[in-house]
Amino acid sequence: MFVGTYTPKLDDKGRLFLPAKFRDDLEEGLMVTRGQERCLTVYSLAEFSVITDRLREASLTEKNTRDYVRLLASGAFQETPDKQGRITLAPLLRQYASLEKDVVVIGSINRVEIWEPRAWETYLAQQEQRFADLSEEIIPGI
Repeated sequence: MFVGTYTPKLDDKGRLFLPAKFRDDLEEGLMVTRGQERCLTVYSLAEFSVITDRLREASLTEKNTRDYVRLLASGAFQETPDKQGRITLAPLLRQYASLEKDVVVIGSINRVEIWEPRAWETYLAQQEQRFADLSEEIIPGI
């Protein structure tokens, strides 16, 4: 399970040190792809396989399905962390998420997200009240 917020930096080669708490779950390999709200999404290979299996079952006659599959797959890059726990973020993905040196890495239960810091702060500020309002709707009784 991926949880928490971390603020590593990209090096000059576009490499990112994965937070130590995430490394064990991702050491066998991972997929980095476009995420929603212009962040990057990191999945373990097993989780990405679950997602792609579900997409294979979806109807490709639906335009929304085709669009989603195209954007997800065309921006997906398989990585294996090096011995220091670094992965390289492809230039296409760094550009998509407006990543330069500073980044915010958050755990999102079954995936990791990588955000440009100002974009994350803006998103967080916009969503905090909604988070409080939605808690009963999303998980009744909490």
